[in-house]
Amino acid sequence: MYSIGALMLALLFQGASGSATAQALVTGSNGAHSPLEPADLERALTINDRYSGLTVNVPEMPLWLSGGDAFVYRRISHGKGQFMLVDVATGVKRPAFDQARLAAALNKASHKSYQANDLPFDSFELTDDGRRLDFLVEGVRWSCDLARYTCTSTTLDQGAPDFWQLSRDSTPPAENNPEKISASPDGKWIAYIKNYNIFLRSEDGLPDIPLSRDGSEGNYYDFSTLSWSSDSRHLAAYRIRPGYKREVPYLDSSTDQLQREYSTMVYPKPGDVLPLPQPVLFEIASRRQVAIDNALFSNPFELSPLQWWADGRGFTFGYNQRGHQLYRLVEVDAATGRARSLIDEISKTFVDYPPLVMEQRDSGKTFRYDVDDGKEIIWASERDGYEHLYLFNGRTGALENQISRGEWVVRGVDYVDPVKRQIWFEASGMNPEEDPYFVHGYRIGFDGKGLTALTPEPANHHIEFSPDGRYYVDLWSRIDLPPRMVLYRASDNAKLMQVETAEISELVAAGWQPPLSFHAKGRDGKTDIWGVIHLPAKFDPTKKYPVVENIYAGPQGSFVPKSFSSWIEPLTQLGFVVAQIDGMGTNNRSRAFHDVAWKNLKDAGFPDRIPWHKAAAASFPWYDVSNVGIFGTSAGGQSAVGALLFHPEFYKAAVANSGCYDNRIDKIWWNELWMGWPVGIEYSQSSAIDNAHRLEGKLMIVVGEMDHNVDPSSALQLADRLIKAGKDFDMVYVPGADHGAPGTYSQFKRLEFFVRNILGQTLPNWNTTPIELQKVMP
Repeated sequence: MYSIGALMLALLFQGASGSATAQALVTGSNGAHSPLEPADLERALTINDRYSGLTVNVPEMPLWLSGGDAFVYRRISHGKGQFMLVDVATGVKRPAFDQARLAAALNKASHKSYQANDLPFDSFELTDDGRRLDFLVEGVRWSCDLARYTCTSTTLDQGAPDFWQLSRDSTPPAENNPEKISASPDGKWIAYIKNYNIFLRSEDGLPDIPLSRDGSEGNYYDFSTLSWSSDSRHLAAYRIRPGYKREVPYLDSSTDQLQREYSTMVYPKPGDVLPLPQPVLFEIASRRQVAIDNALFSNPFELSPLQWWADGRGFTFGYNQRGHQLYRLVEVDAATGRARSLIDEISKTFVDYPPLVMEQRDSGKTFRYDVDDGKEIIWASERDGYEHLYLFNGRTGALENQISRGEWVVRGVDYVDPVKRQIWFEASGMNPEEDPYFVHGYRIGFDGKGLTALTPEPANHHIEFSPDGRYYVDLWSRIDLPPRMVLYRASDNAKLMQVETAEISELVAAGWQPPLSFHAKGRDGKTDIWGVIHLPAKFDPTKKYPVVENIYAGPQGSFVPKSFSSWIEPLTQLGFVVAQIDGMGTNNRSRAFHDVAWKNLKDAGFPDRIPWHKAAAASFPWYDVSNVGIFGTSAGGQSAVGALLFHPEFYKAAVANSGCYDNRIDKIWWNELWMGWPVGIEYSQSSAIDNAHRLEGKLMIVVGEMDHNVDPSSALQLADRLIKAGKDFDMVYVPGADHGAPGTYSQFKRLEFFVRNILGQTLPNWNTTPIELQKVMP
């Protein structure tokens, strides 16, 4: 291995134009990389467009109709989408609707020119037993009659917060709109908000009644939380005291007009004062407020929606305490207002309950199912070190029994049958001979007996149950095996129909090759760390190839692909090996595996990643780790910079896109969940900005001007600190771009950076290279 000084001298005397000597010094190869040509660059930037058109009958997630007698899915063939409907009773598979007529109807109503095989939606709802199709396109809700093929539209409320705003700050606004009403179940009363208070209007025409009098602009009742008991005797709601309204300013320099546009977004950050929601209970007959002691939920990060028991005896809500170390299921008695804790989840690190706007309804981490109106509660918990299901007595809060157990992880619940007292769920890590991230389907009894495996194929499975629980669809694949979709009967797990089998012969013939799965021991010498290796184009095992790692180490999930995709990393078309790894600190393994991230995001699994790379190099002579590069986006951007700052002995070049480089600058929920609250010294210890002086390797920062996910000032403050520390780096500022700075230009800059700093070559001139820019995948 050559020293850095020797390498710099060699480049000074010979240039970085790709000469054999300089190339060997930079890559440690034996002449594997001939000078790159314009065709190489064009192939790298367009390969995924070509590959996406070479697969046939690739099925996407199914959607069951409400009756449970049929489901719809989209399949992709040669890049074109076709929506299919399967009648479960007859086994007949047919087009779900006439896509040409739908496109024509949509074009007529929208004055656009959508194509039948490229309709502008992939998620949708089928209502009226499949006779009406509802979907969203660019902020407009469309509803299409599939009998007459006519479409009508409704523009969404432009004042409503968009996804980014909701995911940053879900505080409901103060409303005073008597036209927005909430009717009681018995139809006798209508509740509405006026002057920040709750008013009642009766059906007999009497004057409206103020139910509350303590609401104000600074402590208002939220209409969206109005919740009636089933017997109409009680009404509950949240009264909200707003928190600090931190706003992030945006200046869009590149609009359709000559002048810049200014906007702001509410964006709470770690340590900010949060809104304080408090449940309030009213007895309708007496018009009185029933006092509720808030001692059990005095410091909320968030309270979940109020949920009444069916018999009206009380309501429940989830209390996520600020700091994310206590999650409590609270019950309030309707008659007395007495609050009590039914279930407590307590952790010395974090309780992994994401905020409501980011939750998945069937996520194993947040699952709750009430049996017989809360007589029992099925609950997900990591209290034994793995995510499992538990059965609680809903009246006393006592644990009746642990339903699932073992050194494996429940990943989601598909269906609960309270009559048979059985649960169908998905889990990973149960089969020791397999990749521990492969998801499989299982059935188990409420008592923890009768555990039955439903998906024997060694692959990654996704299961969708019919609403009535009679059937389920299993969509499964591996990175090296195209998807299969199969229909089963739930009662006996009988296979009813092979719905789809994707075909990839054209893709393989064109040169596509699947990633290589690889695992090695982590930092403790015992735990298997899993990843994949994307092989370079025209792979020759007798040659050496430089390695670039694609990193995302966010603790909210695991990220190494397990299911089939035709997509490949463009860097492989330029002679690189690209690796992806799930190190400790990421999710979907044991709790000890996950806890590594707590107050320690700078770790990012590097003590596992580096041994993994070295093990791969020991196993594969072509895997060259003498000059490793790394890139990532968002949390991956933070980790990419961290690789150079905290592990410069291994990582030599990094591209960081849209990163949060100091967790105090980023969104509140993600960062307080993993880094803790109150804000402590750990934030500075993990900060790339505070550690910018450590930079040794080559760095490129990519930032989108209009990034609504990560405050763009994070990248600019990192650049400022690097300049003040006397460090050299590249920066790509993309006008008008949102999170990830998508587009051909930033993609090209990433490729060019690694070619220049790892291969020691120069890419063909971008300005004279004939590339179809609009066809390039972001």
